[in-house]
Amino acid sequence: MIRDRLARRGAAIQRAAPAPRTPVAPSFAVPRAASNLVTVTWVGHSSCLVQIGGRNVLTDPVWSERASPFALIGPRRKIEPGVDFEALPPIDLVLISHNHYDHLDDRTVRRLATAHPTAHWFAPLGVADFLETRGVAEMTELDWWQETRTHDAHVACGPAQHFSGRGLRDRDATLWCSWVVEVGGRRMFFGGDTGYHPEFHEIGQRYGPFDVSILPIGAYEPRWFMRPVHMDPEEAVAAFEALGSSHAEAARRCVMVPIHWGTFKLTTEPLDEPPKRLRVAWERARLPGPHLWILTAGETRVRPALIP
Repeated sequence: MIRDRLARRGAAIQRAAPAPRTPVAPSFAVPRAASNLVTVTWVGHSSCLVQIGGRNVLTDPVWSERASPFALIGPRRKIEPGVDFEALPPIDLVLISHNHYDHLDDRTVRRLATAHPTAHWFAPLGVADFLETRGVAEMTELDWWQETRTHDAHVACGPAQHFSGRGLRDRDATLWCSWVVEVGGRRMFFGGDTGYHPEFHEIGQRYGPFDVSILPIGAYEPRWFMRPVHMDPEEAVAAFEALGSSHAEAARRCVMVPIHWGTFKLTTEPLDEPPKRLRVAWERARLPGPHLWILTAGETRVRPALIP
């Protein structure tokens, strides 16, 4: 940790981060998109609004100014949330990948529990208590490879390679995970926060093919420190390919949405570097250009029932 902090200070002196991109006006459907569509709106960092099979899904929602237990210190947003909280459509499902502050935010949980009391939350083992004490009424806690149904949605908890903890004494006391949601034959994969691991192939084999895979690409430098817990863009492309390797024909229609970049300055790489490297890696893998959705905060894209 000391070595990493010194490296970050030196990097900050040598190069200033570029100005972040300005959020654009979202264009998601209200109250819900048609059941044959999948839309993705990037709120920022790992927070997305996904409209799938006629349901509205939030991933790792964070609307607060800082990813921190403190109001005045800790990583501060470099871009405003791409969606005004009050403009959210009715939320049906909320997916939580783990309990780090940039993925599980106290104030946002309380706001959502009040504004969307019928939303069903899904969390990995050990996280439900946090949600319950902040007013969440409906929640399901799952272990890796466990599955459940709620109304018309099939939800599965998948592996991830990360860690957890919000203080000095709870390191790895709760689980971390990825998520699969299937509604009306449309499927999404949310990778959460993870290093590259060998289970991406198994996830795709069990639950794919996916219409959209949402994968983290940022907070990867220095590699000697971050490799076990954060993928770099090249590894994210490899993960995307592994997810589709069991369904070659159908997987060619899947789109990738990169997350976990450009919002909070967590590591030493420039804020705008991850998508640039991702595009190069995508082209090197000869994947279809239109299937890579690098979103601006607030931008909405729509995947129809069939995509060339």
